[in-house]
Amino acid sequence: MIDVADVFKAFQQQRGDAVVIPVGTSGRRWREFTANEKRDLNLGGAMGHATSAALGVALSLPNEKIVLFDAEGALLMNLGILATIAGKQPKNFYHFLLDNECYATTGGQPVPNAKNINYAGMAKDAGYAAAYSFDTLDDFVMNLEDILNTTGPVFIALKVIPQVENEPIGRRKRAPVRSRAETVRVLREELGITDD
Repeated sequence: MIDVADVFKAFQQQRGDAVVIPVGTSGRRWREFTANEKRDLNLGGAMGHATSAALGVALSLPNEKIVLFDAEGALLMNLGILATIAGKQPKNFYHFLLDNECYATTGGQPVPNAKNINYAGMAKDAGYAAAYSFDTLDDFVMNLEDILNTTGPVFIALKVIPQVENEPIGRRKRAPVRSRAETVRVLREELGITDD
C-alpha cells in the first residue's frame, strides 16, 4: 500500500494546469500538496455523487485536464457512474481511485470484499479508454507521466494506507477548507468563465 502523501507529491510534479477535484478522507490531504489552489474544486460532502459532478466538469470544460481523486467507498455508492463515464468518453478525464479498503471517515469499517475487487478491471470493462492498478509507489511514479498523456477517460486504482478517523465527528480537528461555492467562484475566475 502507498502513503497518500507520496501519491500527491508525485502527482503534483506532473500536474501542469489540471483542475483537481479531491474527495474522501485521503483527498482532504490534497490541500497540503497543491501548488495551484485556484484550480482545485472542493466537492466535499457529496459522497457517492462527486464522481458524477466531476464528469460534468470534464464535459463542460473539454479543453482542460480534469483529475478526480475519488474514494472507493464513495464510488461503490454509485458504481453505475463507471458506465456513464465510459459512454460519454471524456478525453480529458483522469479518475484516480484512492482505495484504502475501508470507510475511514466513519471509523474504519472494512469495505466488503475489499481485497478482491478489481476496480480498474471494472472501469476497463465498462469502456474506459485505459485503466491501471498500482499498490507500490515506484510502479505508480514510473508510469504516471505516460498515464497523464493518455487520452481519457483513464482510471487509476491505487491501494493507499488508511487514515482512519475514530474521534466523534463533532470533536475532530478540521483544517480550514474553502467552501464549495468559493472554489467554484475562484475556478470560474481562473478559467475566465463569466455569466455573460
